[in-house]
Amino acid sequence: MPHAMNTDFIKKYNIPSPRYTSYPTVPHWNNAEFDKHEHLNRLVTSFKKDKKEGISLYIHLPYCESLCTYCGCNKRITINHSVEGPYIDAVLKEWRMYLDVLGEKPKLAELHLGGGTPTFFSPENLGMLMDGILEHATTTDKSEFSFEAHPNNTTIDHLRTLRKKGFTRISLGVQDFDTVVQRTINRVQTFAQVRKVTHDARALGFKSVNFDLIYGLPKQTMQGMLDTFDKVSVLNPDRIAFYSYAHVPWKSPSQRGYDDNDLPNELEKIELYNAGREKLLANGYVEIGMDHFAKPDDGLALAAQNGTIHRNFMGYTTSKNDTLIGLGVSSISDAWSSLAQNPIVVESYLEKIEKGEIPLVKGHLHSDRDMAIRKTILDLMCTFHCKLDYLKNEKEFETIVQRLSEHLTDDLLSIEEHGIHVKPEGRAFIRTICMALDEFVWSKDSGQQMFSKSV
Repeated sequence: MPHAMNTDFIKKYNIPSPRYTSYPTVPHWNNAEFDKHEHLNRLVTSFKKDKKEGISLYIHLPYCESLCTYCGCNKRITINHSVEGPYIDAVLKEWRMYLDVLGEKPKLAELHLGGGTPTFFSPENLGMLMDGILEHATTTDKSEFSFEAHPNNTTIDHLRTLRKKGFTRISLGVQDFDTVVQRTINRVQTFAQVRKVTHDARALGFKSVNFDLIYGLPKQTMQGMLDTFDKVSVLNPDRIAFYSYAHVPWKSPSQRGYDDNDLPNELEKIELYNAGREKLLANGYVEIGMDHFAKPDDGLALAAQNGTIHRNFMGYTTSKNDTLIGLGVSSISDAWSSLAQNPIVVESYLEKIEKGEIPLVKGHLHSDRDMAIRKTILDLMCTFHCKLDYLKNEKEFETIVQRLSEHLTDDLLSIEEHGIHVKPEGRAFIRTICMALDEFVWSKDSGQQMFSKSV
């Protein structure tokens, strides 16, 4: 039976910290010195390096019919489905603009439809979107296509259409099966609905089903959490993302729809995390990186085991490439040596597409130092080990040691001349360990209010 995480340590290291899907994190980008044309040049360089293995493609589909009040994602609430066609047209125009920049058909190592709610769009429109993407791209037997689905509006036609277009992975936003919690966060869906989508997907040949679960939600209780995990074990998903609820009402005003007193206190939240984690490990799941669990024979677990796991704006992935193109409102593109983001407002995005512009409005061009730190943090997030070869002198090394002094005292990691090794007991606190290397976090004008707590 797996052991619970040390409660004292969790309380101690439960501080605001980035999730490190990139470095630097978005709030610390140097937008003032960003140059879109230089980013596109770097994107072409990265693309040429990744041509053999293929690139990643993320498409943001922002529309939802109702507002889930816990959600911090970029979304647009509407029941007007006439928005589907114009938005897909814009995304395909943006794709063609990127194809002009790249100069040739890219190979897609992975593609992900995120949201919002991708299944807000009709099966016909999703099919049209994918036809427009795949007309100008190549795939292989190893290409991984995945999409996020809402159990309430994902039909058998959605599943059939996307399966025919090459999708093999589906991620269901379950969050919690407790009806009190569901009503509080305005995300009501029954076990029967989740079970039907899960069974239908498997019957159609989807090889991987992921559930997103959240601990720390308003009105969440231990009894409800344990009941949720009992129901999850019946459906036996291949992967599980078990996230901490990020309470950021200054960023997501909808989270002000319930009182802070409705949230589990810090100790209760820790207990919920421990209970969920113990259930998953006892049911045979392997813990991967931060927040993720998978069956031992799942591709993500195997990638973690053999050291080929990667992390980008889509989270942990088996596709180890440096090039990610993001299409749609708020999407982020990654050329490894630079990052860039589209407008976060739908109308602004559509306006730039209409003008024939690649709609990048902010970003960060990495220095050599930035890239060295980025690789180091990526190694920590993926393998819990990193080298410190980029440090210039003993003083810089001593600075890192000092920032990690508490972690060292608590025996959560070891530091040698050339690197950091995070012990199993320290893996839950990987976000705070990475912060020690993050030079932007330690700059005098940085503020921690921009990040959610690590647990």
